[in-house]
Amino acid sequence: MTVAAHPALTFRQALLAMLGVSLVLMLSALDQTVIGNALPAIVAELNGFELYAWVATGYLLASIVTIPIFGRLGDYYGRKPFVIAATLIFMAASLMCALSDGMVTLVIGRALQGIGGGMLVGTAFACVPELFPDTRQRLRWQILLSALFSVVNAIGPGLGGFMTAHLGWRSVFWLNLPLGGLALFFAWRHLPWYRPKTGKVIRMDWLGAGLIAVALGALQLFVEWLGHSSALVCTALGLLSLVAFIALWFQERRSPAALLPRALLAEHSMRVLFALALLAGAVMFTLLFYLPLLLQGGYGYSPQQAGVLITPLALSITLGAIVNSRVMTRMSNPNRLPLGGFIALGCACLGLALVGTSAGFNTLLGLILLAGLGLGFIFLNLSVFTQTLVERQYLGIATALQQSLRLVGGLLGTACMGALVNVLYAWRLAQQLARAGQSQALALLADPQVLSHGSSELTPLLLTLGRHALIQAMSIGLGLCALLAVIAVLVLRRLPVVQLMPAPLAPQSAKP
Repeated sequence: MTVAAHPALTFRQALLAMLGVSLVLMLSALDQTVIGNALPAIVAELNGFELYAWVATGYLLASIVTIPIFGRLGDYYGRKPFVIAATLIFMAASLMCALSDGMVTLVIGRALQGIGGGMLVGTAFACVPELFPDTRQRLRWQILLSALFSVVNAIGPGLGGFMTAHLGWRSVFWLNLPLGGLALFFAWRHLPWYRPKTGKVIRMDWLGAGLIAVALGALQLFVEWLGHSSALVCTALGLLSLVAFIALWFQERRSPAALLPRALLAEHSMRVLFALALLAGAVMFTLLFYLPLLLQGGYGYSPQQAGVLITPLALSITLGAIVNSRVMTRMSNPNRLPLGGFIALGCACLGLALVGTSAGFNTLLGLILLAGLGLGFIFLNLSVFTQTLVERQYLGIATALQQSLRLVGGLLGTACMGALVNVLYAWRLAQQLARAGQSQALALLADPQVLSHGSSELTPLLLTLGRHALIQAMSIGLGLCALLAVIAVLVLRRLPVVQLMPAPLAPQSAKP
C-alpha cells in the first residue's frame, strides 16, 4: 500500500489542519479529565457504587478495541472520514450520558463514548505523521499538539468540579455538544483527506479484535468480581480470559492483516515503549479516576475543592510537557526525560500512600503537582520515541498501539484499584467499627459514596471512621502505583538511546 504523493502544506493550511486534529483530540481528553471529578456525585445520585469503576473501564475497553481497528482502516481509506464519524458518535454518546437515569445506562453511554474516542485517537494521532512526513517538521507540530492537549487536561478537573457543584454532573456531558460541533466544523473544512492507493484486497483482523474484547473484558470482570462472586464464576472468567489471550496469540501470528503485526512486536525498542505505555497508563488513569474519591470521600473536600486540588495534576502535566519540549531535541540522551518522569511519579504516589489521614491541603497539593510533572515528562516522549524508531510502513499502527496500550493499562489499573478499594475498605471499616463498638453501622457505611455527601444518620464518629478506612484502603492502591513506576524505571533502562533529530540534509539536496 502506498500513499498518494501530495504537495507540502502551507503554514496556514498546516495550522488549520492541526487545529482540526487538536480539537477532536481535545474533545476526548477533556471528557476523560472532566468526568473523574464528577464521578462521586454521579454515583451518589444514580446509586450503584459497584459500577463506579465501569464508568471508567467501560470507556477504556471500548477504546482499546477500536483504536487499532480504525488506525488500520485509516491506513486503507484515509483518516478524515473516520475523524468526522468518530466526532458524531462521541457527541451522540455524550447526549445519552447526559440523559441517563441509571448507572447501567450511563455505563452503556460511556462505552459508546469509548468507541468514538477510540476512533478519534486511532485516526487523529496518525494524521500528524501523514500531514508532516519530514521528521523535523513532524516533531515541532507533535510538540505543539501535546502542549495543547496538556492545556485541556489542565482545565478539565477544575472545570468538572465547578460544573458539578454549580450546574450538576450532567453538565459535564452537555459540554461535549458545542465543543464537538466546533471540532466537527474544523475537521470537515480544513483537515485534508489523503486517500491511499492500494492494489491489494483490504482485509481486517475482525477475529483478533473480538478476541481482544473478550480477553480484556473477561479479565476486567475477573478482577472486579474476585471476592464478590462465587469461586466458580471467577474461575470461569479467569479461564475465559486466558483462553482468549492464547487464541489471540495464535491468531495474530497467522493473520495476514494482524492488528498486532509480528514484525512490529519483534522490535526490542517497540516492546519496551509499549510496556512503558501500559505502565504509565495504569498509573495515570488510576489517579484521574480515584483521586476524586480519595479527596471527597477520604478527606471530606467538596467537588469544587477537590477540583482545585486535582487541577494542578493537569497543570503540572502541561508544565512538564512544555519544559520537556524545549529541551528534548537538545539532549544527547533524551531517554533521561521519561526516566526522571517515572521517578517523580513514583515518589508522588508513594507520598500519597504514606501521608495517611493527617495530610493537609498543601501536602496533597505538592504531591499531586509532582505526579503531574512526572506524567508531563513521560507521555510526549513515548509518542515521539515510537514515531522516531518505528519503520515507516508501521507508523500508523504503532502510533495507534501506543495510545491503545496506554488505555489497556488504564483499564487494568482502574479495575484493580476498584477491586482493592472494595475489599480493603470493607475489611478496614469492619475492624474500626468493631473496635469502636459501632458494628451496627456497617451497612450504613458500606457504600463509600456516603462519605462524600454525608447523611443525617452519620454521626461525626462514624464519618471519621469511614473516612479513615477509605484512606487506608486507597493507600495500598497508591503504593502499588508507586511500585509500577519503579518497574517502569527498570524497563526504561533497557531502551537504547533515542536519536530524535536526523542529520541535516546535504546542501546540494536542499530546495529553494
